[in-house]
Amino acid sequence: MHPLARVSTLLLSLTVLTVLVAVLLTPLPALAKRSAKKTSGPVAAEILMDAGSGKVIQGRNADTLTYPASLTKMMTLMLTFEALERGSLRLDQSLVVSQHAASMPPSRLWLAPGSTITVEQAILALVTRSANDVAVVLGEALGGSETAFAARMTARAHALGMRRTVFRNASGLPDRLQRTTARDMAILSRALIRGHARHYAYFQRRSFDWQGDTVYGHNRLMARYPGMDGIKTGYIAASGFNLAASAVRDGRRLIAVVMGGHSANSRDDRVADLLDAGFKRPTSPVRPAPVQPDLLITRNSASIAQRSTAVSVGAPAVKPSAAKSTGGPSTGGSSTGGPWSIQVGAFASQAAAQSSARATAKRLGALAAGTSPAVVRSGGLYKARLTGFAATKADAACTALKTAGKGCFALQDR
Repeated sequence: MHPLARVSTLLLSLTVLTVLVAVLLTPLPALAKRSAKKTSGPVAAEILMDAGSGKVIQGRNADTLTYPASLTKMMTLMLTFEALERGSLRLDQSLVVSQHAASMPPSRLWLAPGSTITVEQAILALVTRSANDVAVVLGEALGGSETAFAARMTARAHALGMRRTVFRNASGLPDRLQRTTARDMAILSRALIRGHARHYAYFQRRSFDWQGDTVYGHNRLMARYPGMDGIKTGYIAASGFNLAASAVRDGRRLIAVVMGGHSANSRDDRVADLLDAGFKRPTSPVRPAPVQPDLLITRNSASIAQRSTAVSVGAPAVKPSAAKSTGGPSTGGSSTGGPWSIQVGAFASQAAAQSSARATAKRLGALAAGTSPAVVRSGGLYKARLTGFAATKADAACTALKTAGKGCFALQDR
Protein backbone atom coordinates (compact mmCIF):
# COMPACT_ATOMS: atom_id res chain seq x y z
CA MET A 1 0.00 0.00 0.00
CA HIS A 2 1.21 3.49 -0.79
CA PRO A 3 2.51 5.31 2.32
CA LEU A 4 0.00 8.17 1.89
CA ALA A 5 -2.88 5.69 1.66
CA ARG A 6 -1.65 3.98 4.84
CA VAL A 7 -1.64 7.34 6.69
CA SER A 8 -5.12 8.19 5.44
CA THR A 9 -6.47 4.85 6.63
CA LEU A 10 -4.92 5.36 10.06
CA LEU A 11 -6.39 8.86 10.39
CA LEU A 12 -9.83 7.60 9.38
CA SER A 13 -9.63 4.84 11.98
CA LEU A 14 -8.70 7.33 14.69
CA THR A 15 -11.58 9.62 13.70
CA VAL A 16 -14.10 6.78 13.84
CA LEU A 17 -12.76 5.71 17.24
CA THR A 18 -13.00 9.28 18.60
CA VAL A 19 -16.60 9.64 17.44
CA LEU A 20 -17.51 6.26 18.92
CA VAL A 21 -16.02 7.17 22.30
CA ALA A 22 -17.84 10.52 22.26
CA VAL A 23 -21.15 8.84 21.51
CA LEU A 24 -20.66 6.33 24.30
CA LEU A 25 -19.69 8.96 26.87
CA THR A 26 -22.20 11.68 26.03
CA PRO A 27 -25.27 10.11 27.78
CA LEU A 28 -23.45 9.46 31.05
CA PRO A 29 -23.89 12.95 32.60
CA ALA A 30 -27.57 12.94 31.72
CA LEU A 31 -27.97 9.45 33.18
CA ALA A 32 -26.13 10.55 36.30
CA LYS A 33 -28.43 13.54 36.66
CA ARG A 34 -31.55 11.41 36.26
CA SER A 35 -30.21 8.91 38.78
CA ALA A 36 -29.46 11.67 41.29
CA LYS A 37 -32.94 13.08 40.81
CA LYS A 38 -34.55 9.69 41.47
CA THR A 39 -32.59 9.06 44.63
CA SER A 40 -33.20 12.54 46.09
CA GLY A 41 -36.82 11.65 46.95
CA PRO A 42 -39.54 13.85 48.46
CA VAL A 43 -38.66 16.64 50.89
CA ALA A 44 -38.92 15.50 54.51
CA ALA A 45 -40.38 18.43 56.47
CA GLU A 46 -42.32 18.89 59.69
CA ILE A 47 -43.63 21.52 62.07
CA LEU A 48 -45.40 21.57 65.44
CA MET A 49 -47.46 24.65 66.28
CA ASP A 50 -49.55 25.85 69.21
CA ALA A 51 -52.95 26.57 67.69
CA GLY A 52 -53.84 29.20 70.27
CA SER A 53 -50.79 31.43 70.01
CA GLY A 54 -49.47 30.37 66.61
CA LYS A 55 -46.07 29.79 68.21
CA VAL A 56 -43.88 27.21 66.49
CA ILE A 57 -42.73 24.66 69.07
CA GLN A 58 -40.35 22.83 66.77
CA GLY A 59 -39.73 22.29 63.08
CA ARG A 60 -37.47 20.76 60.47
CA ASN A 61 -37.24 21.99 56.87
CA ALA A 62 -40.44 23.89 57.67
CA ASP A 63 -39.80 26.50 54.96
CA THR A 64 -38.47 24.14 52.28
CA LEU A 65 -40.63 24.03 49.16
CA THR A 66 -42.45 20.77 48.48
CA TYR A 67 -45.75 19.59 47.03
CA PRO A 68 -49.01 19.80 49.03
CA ALA A 69 -50.75 16.80 47.39
CA SER A 70 -54.26 16.45 48.85
CA LEU A 71 -53.53 18.92 51.66
CA THR A 72 -54.56 21.30 48.85
CA LYS A 73 -58.14 20.32 49.58
CA MET A 74 -57.95 22.14 52.93
CA MET A 75 -57.93 25.42 50.98
CA THR A 76 -60.71 24.17 48.69
CA LEU A 77 -62.76 23.48 51.82
CA MET A 78 -61.87 26.81 53.42
CA LEU A 79 -63.23 28.71 50.43
CA THR A 80 -66.31 26.46 50.52
CA PHE A 81 -66.87 27.26 54.20
CA GLU A 82 -66.50 30.96 53.51
CA ALA A 83 -69.09 30.74 50.73
CA LEU A 84 -71.48 28.98 53.12
CA GLU A 85 -70.96 31.69 55.71
CA ARG A 86 -71.61 34.41 53.10
CA GLY A 87 -74.75 32.62 51.95
CA SER A 88 -73.53 32.17 48.35
CA LEU A 89 -73.69 28.38 48.86
CA ARG A 90 -76.13 26.22 50.83
CA LEU A 91 -75.41 22.79 52.29
CA ASP A 92 -78.39 21.28 50.47
CA GLN A 93 -77.57 22.97 47.17
CA SER A 94 -77.01 20.58 44.25
CA LEU A 95 -73.90 21.09 42.11
CA VAL A 96 -73.66 19.75 38.55
CA VAL A 97 -70.67 17.57 37.63
CA SER A 98 -68.79 18.72 34.51
CA GLN A 99 -66.95 16.51 32.05
CA HIS A 100 -63.68 17.98 33.33
CA ALA A 101 -64.53 17.10 36.93
CA ALA A 102 -65.63 13.58 36.01
CA SER A 103 -62.33 12.99 34.17
CA MET A 104 -60.17 13.34 37.31
CA PRO A 105 -58.08 10.30 38.28
CA PRO A 106 -58.52 8.51 41.63
CA SER A 107 -58.97 8.95 44.45
CA ARG A 108 -62.49 9.85 43.33
CA LEU A 109 -66.20 9.31 43.93
CA TRP A 110 -66.71 8.19 40.29
CA LEU A 111 -69.18 10.95 39.50
CA ALA A 112 -70.79 10.87 36.05
CA PRO A 113 -70.90 13.98 33.83
CA GLY A 114 -74.22 15.74 34.28
CA SER A 115 -74.95 14.13 37.65
CA THR A 116 -75.29 16.19 40.81
CA ILE A 117 -73.93 16.20 44.33
CA THR A 118 -74.95 18.44 47.23
CA VAL A 119 -72.50 20.82 48.86
CA GLU A 120 -72.59 18.87 52.13
CA GLN A 121 -71.98 15.57 50.35
CA ALA A 122 -69.08 17.23 48.54
CA ILE A 123 -67.55 18.40 51.81
CA LEU A 124 -67.79 14.91 53.28
CA ALA A 125 -66.32 13.36 50.12
CA LEU A 126 -63.27 15.62 50.43
CA VAL A 127 -62.61 15.02 54.14
CA THR A 128 -63.07 11.25 53.90
CA ARG A 129 -62.41 9.92 50.39
CA SER A 130 -60.25 12.91 49.33
CA ALA A 131 -62.15 12.72 46.06
CA ASN A 132 -60.44 14.60 43.24
CA ASP A 133 -63.53 14.76 41.03
CA VAL A 134 -65.53 16.32 43.85
CA ALA A 135 -62.80 18.90 44.55
CA VAL A 136 -63.12 20.09 40.95
CA VAL A 137 -66.93 20.27 41.27
CA LEU A 138 -66.54 22.64 44.23
CA GLY A 139 -63.80 24.62 42.49
CA GLU A 140 -65.89 25.15 39.37
CA ALA A 141 -68.95 26.11 41.43
CA LEU A 142 -66.96 28.75 43.32
CA GLY A 143 -64.58 29.99 40.63
CA GLY A 144 -66.33 29.33 37.33
CA SER A 145 -63.37 27.22 36.21
CA GLU A 146 -60.76 25.22 38.08
CA THR A 147 -58.01 27.53 36.81
CA ALA A 148 -59.80 30.64 38.07
CA PHE A 149 -60.51 28.92 41.37
CA ALA A 150 -56.83 28.01 41.80
CA ALA A 151 -55.95 31.70 41.41
CA ARG A 152 -58.44 32.51 44.18
CA MET A 153 -56.91 29.79 46.33
CA THR A 154 -53.45 31.29 45.91
CA ALA A 155 -54.67 34.80 46.67
CA ARG A 156 -56.40 33.57 49.83
CA ALA A 157 -53.27 31.70 50.87
CA HIS A 158 -51.13 34.82 50.55
CA ALA A 159 -53.70 36.83 52.51
CA LEU A 160 -53.35 34.30 55.34
CA GLY A 161 -49.56 34.69 55.33
CA MET A 162 -48.82 31.52 53.35
CA ARG A 163 -46.12 33.35 51.44
CA ARG A 164 -44.51 30.40 49.65
CA THR A 165 -47.66 28.62 48.51
CA VAL A 166 -48.97 28.48 44.94
CA PHE A 167 -52.06 26.48 44.03
CA ARG A 168 -52.66 25.28 40.48
CA ASN A 169 -55.71 23.07 40.97
CA ALA A 170 -58.45 22.28 43.49
CA SER A 171 -57.39 18.73 44.29
CA GLY A 172 -53.63 18.54 44.77
CA LEU A 173 -53.05 16.30 41.77
CA PRO A 174 -49.46 16.57 40.44
CA ASP A 175 -48.42 19.92 39.00
CA ARG A 176 -44.76 20.96 39.16
CA LEU A 177 -45.75 24.60 39.81
CA GLN A 178 -48.04 23.79 42.76
CA ARG A 179 -45.83 24.24 45.79
CA THR A 180 -46.07 24.86 49.53
CA THR A 181 -44.21 24.39 52.82
CA ALA A 182 -44.92 22.67 56.11
CA ARG A 183 -45.17 26.08 57.79
CA ASP A 184 -47.74 27.30 55.27
CA MET A 185 -49.85 24.17 55.78
CA ALA A 186 -49.76 24.74 59.54
CA ILE A 187 -50.93 28.34 58.99
CA LEU A 188 -53.81 27.05 56.85
CA SER A 189 -54.70 24.44 59.48
CA ARG A 190 -54.81 27.08 62.19
CA ALA A 191 -57.00 29.35 60.06
CA LEU A 192 -59.50 26.53 59.51
CA ILE A 193 -59.64 25.72 63.22
CA ARG A 194 -59.92 29.26 64.53
CA GLY A 195 -61.85 30.94 61.74
CA HIS A 196 -64.36 28.22 60.85
CA ALA A 197 -65.36 26.61 64.12
CA ARG A 198 -68.85 25.87 62.88
CA HIS A 199 -67.59 23.77 59.99
CA TYR A 200 -64.31 22.42 61.35
CA ALA A 201 -66.20 19.50 62.90
CA TYR A 202 -66.61 18.01 59.42
CA PHE A 203 -62.96 16.98 59.63
CA GLN A 204 -63.84 14.57 62.46
CA ARG A 205 -65.90 12.43 60.11
CA ARG A 206 -64.34 9.06 59.27
CA SER A 207 -67.10 7.92 56.91
CA PHE A 208 -70.28 9.01 55.17
CA ASP A 209 -73.11 7.40 53.20
CA TRP A 210 -73.09 7.79 49.44
CA GLN A 211 -75.77 6.23 47.25
CA GLY A 212 -76.32 3.33 49.62
CA ASP A 213 -72.65 2.65 50.31
CA THR A 214 -70.44 3.71 53.21
CA VAL A 215 -67.38 5.69 52.16
CA TYR A 216 -64.51 5.44 54.64
CA GLY A 217 -61.74 7.95 55.25
CA HIS A 218 -57.96 7.76 54.85
CA ASN A 219 -56.96 9.32 58.18
CA ARG A 220 -56.29 6.23 60.30
CA LEU A 221 -54.32 8.08 62.97
CA MET A 222 -57.47 9.90 64.09
CA ALA A 223 -58.95 6.57 65.25
CA ARG A 224 -56.03 5.80 67.55
CA TYR A 225 -54.75 9.17 68.77
CA PRO A 226 -56.79 10.56 71.72
CA GLY A 227 -58.02 14.10 71.15
CA MET A 228 -57.25 14.20 67.43
CA ASP A 229 -60.09 15.63 65.32
CA GLY A 230 -58.57 16.08 61.84
CA ILE A 231 -57.36 17.34 59.52
CA LYS A 232 -56.16 15.97 56.14
CA THR A 233 -53.95 13.34 54.55
CA GLY A 234 -52.20 13.61 51.19
CA TYR A 235 -49.97 11.66 48.84
CA ILE A 236 -48.40 11.96 45.42
CA ALA A 237 -45.07 10.45 44.41
CA ALA A 238 -43.32 13.84 44.38
CA SER A 239 -44.49 14.77 47.89
CA GLY A 240 -44.41 11.47 49.75
CA PHE A 241 -46.97 10.88 52.48
CA ASN A 242 -48.30 14.10 54.04
CA LEU A 243 -50.53 14.74 57.04
CA ALA A 244 -51.82 17.90 58.69
CA ALA A 245 -53.19 16.97 62.11
CA SER A 246 -54.65 18.69 65.14
CA ALA A 247 -55.44 17.41 68.62
CA VAL A 248 -56.67 18.79 71.95
CA ARG A 249 -55.66 17.81 75.47
CA ASP A 250 -56.66 19.64 78.64
CA GLY A 251 -57.97 22.57 76.63
CA ARG A 252 -54.73 23.00 74.69
CA ARG A 253 -54.73 22.47 70.92
CA LEU A 254 -51.66 21.62 68.85
CA ILE A 255 -51.13 21.38 65.10
CA ALA A 256 -48.60 18.99 63.57
CA VAL A 257 -47.72 18.84 59.88
CA VAL A 258 -45.47 16.10 58.48
CA MET A 259 -44.58 16.00 54.78
CA GLY A 260 -42.49 13.58 52.76
CA GLY A 261 -43.15 10.43 54.78
CA HIS A 262 -41.90 7.15 53.33
CA SER A 263 -45.17 5.40 54.18
CA ALA A 264 -48.54 6.21 55.72
CA ASN A 265 -47.59 4.36 58.92
CA SER A 266 -44.24 6.11 59.37
CA ARG A 267 -45.89 9.46 58.71
CA ASP A 268 -48.62 8.77 61.26
CA ASP A 269 -46.09 7.65 63.85
CA ARG A 270 -44.07 10.83 63.37
CA VAL A 271 -47.16 13.01 63.77
CA ALA A 272 -48.07 11.14 66.97
CA ASP A 273 -44.51 11.62 68.28
CA LEU A 274 -44.62 15.36 67.59
CA LEU A 275 -47.98 15.78 69.30
CA ASP A 276 -46.88 13.72 72.31
CA ALA A 277 -43.74 15.83 72.68
CA GLY A 278 -45.74 19.03 72.43
CA PHE A 279 -48.32 18.03 75.01
CA LYS A 280 -45.59 16.97 77.45
CA ARG A 281 -43.74 20.27 77.10
CA PRO A 282 -44.52 22.89 79.77
CA THR A 283 -46.57 25.75 78.41
CA SER A 284 -46.01 29.46 78.85
CA PRO A 285 -48.92 31.45 80.33
CA VAL A 286 -50.70 32.19 77.06
CA ARG A 287 -54.40 31.92 76.31
CA PRO A 288 -55.17 28.28 75.40
CA ALA A 289 -56.67 27.43 72.05
CA PRO A 290 -60.45 27.12 72.11
CA VAL A 291 -61.99 23.68 71.99
CA GLN A 292 -64.05 23.77 68.83
CA PRO A 293 -67.81 23.36 68.88
CA ASP A 294 -69.06 20.18 67.26
CA LEU A 295 -71.56 20.31 64.43
CA LEU A 296 -73.98 17.42 64.01
CA ILE A 297 -74.02 16.62 60.31
CA THR A 298 -77.21 15.13 58.94
CA ARG A 299 -78.31 14.28 55.44
CA ASN A 300 -81.02 16.92 55.45
CA SER A 301 -79.00 19.48 57.43
CA ALA A 302 -81.58 19.37 60.22
CA SER A 303 -81.20 21.51 63.29
CA ILE A 304 -78.77 20.18 65.84
CA ALA A 305 -81.36 20.75 68.50
CA GLN A 306 -83.74 18.33 66.80
CA ARG A 307 -81.21 15.49 67.14
CA SER A 308 -79.89 16.14 70.64
CA THR A 309 -80.81 15.84 74.27
CA ALA A 310 -80.33 19.00 76.35
CA VAL A 311 -79.28 18.92 79.96
CA SER A 312 -79.45 22.10 81.99
CA VAL A 313 -76.43 22.39 84.23
CA GLY A 314 -77.55 20.88 87.52
CA ALA A 315 -81.03 19.92 86.17
CA PRO A 316 -82.60 16.73 84.76
CA ALA A 317 -82.43 16.01 81.05
CA VAL A 318 -85.24 17.26 78.80
CA LYS A 319 -85.76 17.64 75.07
CA PRO A 320 -84.94 21.11 73.73
CA SER A 321 -88.43 21.38 72.30
CA ALA A 322 -89.82 20.99 75.81
CA ALA A 323 -87.59 23.73 77.10
CA LYS A 324 -88.95 26.69 75.15
CA SER A 325 -89.89 29.88 76.89
CA THR A 326 -93.20 29.54 78.69
CA GLY A 327 -93.16 32.70 80.72
CA GLY A 328 -92.60 30.66 83.87
CA PRO A 329 -89.50 29.41 85.61
CA SER A 330 -86.63 28.07 83.49
CA THR A 331 -86.78 24.32 82.88
CA GLY A 332 -84.36 21.97 81.17
CA GLY A 333 -82.06 23.65 78.67
CA SER A 334 -83.79 27.00 78.03
CA SER A 335 -84.82 30.13 79.84
CA THR A 336 -87.31 32.91 79.26
CA GLY A 337 -84.93 35.05 77.21
CA GLY A 338 -85.67 33.67 73.75
CA PRO A 339 -85.66 30.59 71.49
CA TRP A 340 -81.97 30.70 70.47
CA SER A 341 -78.88 29.00 71.88
CA ILE A 342 -75.16 29.37 71.29
CA GLN A 343 -72.75 26.42 71.29
CA VAL A 344 -69.26 27.12 72.57
CA GLY A 345 -67.48 23.78 72.87
CA ALA A 346 -67.58 19.98 72.65
CA PHE A 347 -65.99 17.82 75.34
CA ALA A 348 -65.43 14.21 76.25
CA SER A 349 -66.91 14.70 79.74
CA GLN A 350 -70.06 16.35 81.02
CA ALA A 351 -68.13 18.09 83.80
CA ALA A 352 -65.83 19.81 81.31
CA ALA A 353 -68.80 20.95 79.23
CA GLN A 354 -70.58 22.29 82.31
CA SER A 355 -67.48 24.21 83.32
CA SER A 356 -67.15 25.70 79.84
CA ALA A 357 -70.81 26.75 79.73
CA ARG A 358 -70.57 28.49 83.11
CA ALA A 359 -67.27 30.17 82.21
CA THR A 360 -68.74 31.44 78.96
CA ALA A 361 -71.75 32.92 80.73
CA LYS A 362 -69.39 34.70 83.11
CA ARG A 363 -67.22 35.97 80.25
CA LEU A 364 -70.22 37.36 78.35
CA GLY A 365 -71.58 39.22 81.38
CA ALA A 366 -74.59 41.36 80.40
CA LEU A 367 -74.78 39.70 76.97
CA ALA A 368 -75.74 36.45 78.73
CA ALA A 369 -78.38 37.99 80.99
CA GLY A 370 -81.51 35.85 81.08
CA THR A 371 -79.78 32.78 79.64
CA SER A 372 -78.99 29.41 81.17
CA PRO A 373 -75.86 27.24 80.86
CA ALA A 374 -76.73 23.84 79.38
CA VAL A 375 -75.05 20.66 78.19
CA VAL A 376 -76.22 18.68 75.16
CA ARG A 377 -75.06 15.12 74.61
CA SER A 378 -74.87 13.83 71.03
CA GLY A 379 -72.41 11.99 68.87
CA GLY A 380 -70.58 10.72 71.96
CA LEU A 381 -69.64 14.27 73.04
CA TYR A 382 -70.98 16.80 75.54
CA LYS A 383 -71.69 20.16 73.93
CA ALA A 384 -71.52 23.30 76.06
CA ARG A 385 -74.28 25.81 75.34
CA LEU A 386 -76.03 28.86 76.65
CA THR A 387 -79.77 28.83 75.98
CA GLY A 388 -82.51 31.42 76.09
CA PHE A 389 -81.17 34.08 73.70
CA ALA A 390 -83.11 36.33 71.40
CA ALA A 391 -81.75 36.04 67.85
CA THR A 392 -79.93 39.39 67.88
CA LYS A 393 -78.36 38.67 71.27
CA ALA A 394 -77.19 35.23 70.14
CA ASP A 395 -75.42 36.82 67.18
CA ALA A 396 -73.90 39.52 69.39
CA ALA A 397 -72.70 36.94 71.92
CA CYS A 398 -71.02 34.82 69.22
CA THR A 399 -69.40 37.90 67.71
CA ALA A 400 -67.94 38.82 71.10
CA LEU A 401 -66.62 35.29 71.67
CA LYS A 402 -65.09 35.01 68.19
CA THR A 403 -63.40 38.38 68.65
CA ALA A 404 -61.81 36.92 71.79
CA GLY A 405 -60.62 33.89 69.82
CA LYS A 406 -63.31 31.52 71.07
CA GLY A 407 -65.42 29.17 68.97
CA CYS A 408 -69.17 29.84 68.81
CA PHE A 409 -72.21 29.37 66.62
CA ALA A 410 -75.89 30.12 67.13
CA LEU A 411 -78.81 27.71 66.63
CA GLN A 412 -82.55 27.97 67.04
CA ASP A 413 -84.29 25.64 69.49
CA ARG A 414 -87.17 23.77 67.88
